[in-house]
Amino acid sequence: MQTALSDATHNRLLAALPPDELGHLLDDCVPVTLKFAEVLAERGEPIAQVYFPTDCAIVMMTMMDENASVEVGLVGNEGVVGTALILDVTVSSQRALVQGPGGAMRIEADLFRQALERSRELRHLLNRYVHVVMAQLAQTAGCTRFHVVEARLARWLLMTQDRARSDSFHVTHEFLAQVLGVRRVGITRAATTLQGRGLIRYARGNIAIVDRTGLEAAACGCYAADKLSYAQSLTIPRQKHKA
Repeated sequence: MQTALSDATHNRLLAALPPDELGHLLDDCVPVTLKFAEVLAERGEPIAQVYFPTDCAIVMMTMMDENASVEVGLVGNEGVVGTALILDVTVSSQRALVQGPGGAMRIEADLFRQALERSRELRHLLNRYVHVVMAQLAQTAGCTRFHVVEARLARWLLMTQDRARSDSFHVTHEFLAQVLGVRRVGITRAATTLQGRGLIRYARGNIAIVDRTGLEAAACGCYAADKLSYAQSLTIPRQKHKA
């Protein structure tokens, strides 16, 4: 139990719960290790499990058709995969795909819904998280429409680093093209530019962030806007959220 508690608190939502509420939730959770490109949810299919990432990154994708998709969100240790259940929706509207392998706490969908029923603290916290997700979806829509690929790639790399808690990770041009909804040649040009500026190292799918400050300057303002939205909605004094 102590190991599970330690692992769980690496997720910022779980860590925000009072100890007794967290303990009850963990009774129904199991620690899992997620593999690269593992599909956790599929559009149009029932949500079977909910995942609280601890040191992995999961990309949420909208499928335009069987050959085209675009990233609409990236979930790591700041969030949870399976937010539709919080709104009493049992079918996923997006594909959830593991981008950065690592650990997570998993709970079956029916047990998660029961936990929401019995815990006001959990529902209150996750309702606020849903608000953050909605704000970030709107931000991503504007980002995809108006910002250049280089700035969007810089933003995505920073988000991945935050969630995977690592300065280096493996991701291919094909995967980046898929999640950012652009042609592979656009990713190649953007990555080459960022590498030429000394911000990243990229070789055979292995990316290392060399200059985070420079990469933040290269990213569009959506990265800072996402962080502000999370901080304003979820970093709140507990006495207010009990009122």
